[in-house]
Amino acid sequence: MVLLNKKELLDVAENFLLVASQVGTLFLMMGVGYVLAKTGKLTGDGLAQMTYMLLYVVVPCLMIDTLQIPRSAELMRVMGLCMALTLGLYLLMALGVCLLFRRQPTNTRIVLRYGTMYGNIGFMGLPLIQAVLGDEGMVFAIMGQVGFTIFAWSHGVLLMGGKEGFSVKKMLFNPGIFGAVAGVGLFLLDFRLPAFLGDGVAFLGSMNSPLAMVVIGAQMASADLGATFRNPLLYSAALAKLAVVPLATALILLPLHLDPVMYTTLVILAATPTAGYTSIFSQQYQRDTSTAAQLVTLTTLCCILTLPCFAVLAALFGGLS
Repeated sequence: MVLLNKKELLDVAENFLLVASQVGTLFLMMGVGYVLAKTGKLTGDGLAQMTYMLLYVVVPCLMIDTLQIPRSAELMRVMGLCMALTLGLYLLMALGVCLLFRRQPTNTRIVLRYGTMYGNIGFMGLPLIQAVLGDEGMVFAIMGQVGFTIFAWSHGVLLMGGKEGFSVKKMLFNPGIFGAVAGVGLFLLDFRLPAFLGDGVAFLGSMNSPLAMVVIGAQMASADLGATFRNPLLYSAALAKLAVVPLATALILLPLHLDPVMYTTLVILAATPTAGYTSIFSQQYQRDTSTAAQLVTLTTLCCILTLPCFAVLAALFGGLS
């Protein structure tokens, strides 16, 4: 067994406190949304409008702005590698979740499998990566977001809605794909937006962290917290999402000796709580909406403990600390 010396232990503690502080800041912003929704100052209509703005304006702008960087052969190589790894990990998860929750009713089983596989990358992962790893980590996080979008709108829709609910049009024409195509396209062309346009895109993209947290907090205000904490099945799904998936990701990627920032980014993204799409798709395809909302809420609350742990673990394993 390898023991850490005093300096290394202090570095680990410092990294943990840094990530915990950033997660705490995100939860503080979530608290604003929760209070506004609970007091009726943020209604369902306003929340729907804010969510639309996030999905169709803010996140695409963030993706475009992040990729406004000089093109190089090395950067293209690592971005391509990150994308390939992301898709490979989702493929493994798609196979793995088939083994879970077999004894549950169909509508509940589908929701739990979806919630275990898909994390809240756009609203939770990107803000955290931006805060902890900065612009370098964001390049890899955007590749993770693209991979998520591809799988969530293909495999995810097939899982939730079956063949009847699947649509090639929806898979190809959604906000995540728009931002990815525009950002990657400009990157490959090595084209920089004019200052006035680039600044506008950057300012809109910078709204992602606070706006996403307010939206998540407001969504949690409508959940039945008592029922959430009394359901033992949800704890099994939360354990799978917040512990098993990121740990498996860390171990699978470890022998590849990846760039430390890429490795840390992919593990953090794997450790994000259940995606809000779980609730959206469960309602759209008439699955177990109550379980979906409760799972999103429980994993979001619990990740304040698990995310810092996996961020530090990833930094240690990847040699970033």
